[in-house]
Amino acid sequence: MSTARIALVTGSTSGIGLGIAERLAAAGCHVTLNGIADAATVAALERRLADRGAASVAYDGADMRDGAAVRALVAGVIARHGGLDILVNNAGIQHVAPVEEFPVDKWNDIIAINLSSAFHASAAAIPAMKRASSGRIIMMASAHALAASPFKAAYVAAKHGIAGLTKTIALELAEHGITCNAICPGYVLTPLVERQIPDTARARGISEEAVKRDVLLAAQPTREFVSIEQVASLALYLCQPEASQITGAMLSIDGGWTAK
Repeated sequence: MSTARIALVTGSTSGIGLGIAERLAAAGCHVTLNGIADAATVAALERRLADRGAASVAYDGADMRDGAAVRALVAGVIARHGGLDILVNNAGIQHVAPVEEFPVDKWNDIIAINLSSAFHASAAAIPAMKRASSGRIIMMASAHALAASPFKAAYVAAKHGIAGLTKTIALELAEHGITCNAICPGYVLTPLVERQIPDTARARGISEEAVKRDVLLAAQPTREFVSIEQVASLALYLCQPEASQITGAMLSIDGGWTAK
């Protein structure tokens, strides 16, 4: 991979997004981070990625609920570097509740951040990628893009939407040297997953340990969490020339969850 490649990873101040950003940094990319973080945390992350070999590191705290802000984020990267080679749409949040009790504000935020932000970022990135006749768009989907679970109506709806968006973009860009794929992890013990464990315990009336054992890992035949490093490695592979004929794919990395 050329050290000159330009990458933007949304939702990258922690969890899977940060893991992917670190892997792209180690590959010598210019990396722009995005997410919620204070100034001290941002400075530490910028040093961390620079130490891993990033050509440069920048941060933009654009609110992923705001379509105009998402498009401005992408435009800023393109203006700064003259293009955008890799876009990773990773930003996401979660809320767990029965449909009839699901707060409308939580529904709206999840759809905006988990689905609509990927649309806005991709739409803003595509013209520059077309001019370069190359590009990689990676959607962070989920096993929940392929299967449903109770009490996660907004998240499941958003991730199913990501599946359709991925395939549509892939078809539109197939003759432009640009690929679009979705990575569909099972349960990764990220801050997002850890935060939903208490809510799931309350919704199901069980203990938090029972949520891990009987709800989360019960879905995965390996009975193991997927690691951030495994997801980041798959994302990096999709950015390589060898992956040029992989497009429109929903790539499961879920311990066998969706094989059942």
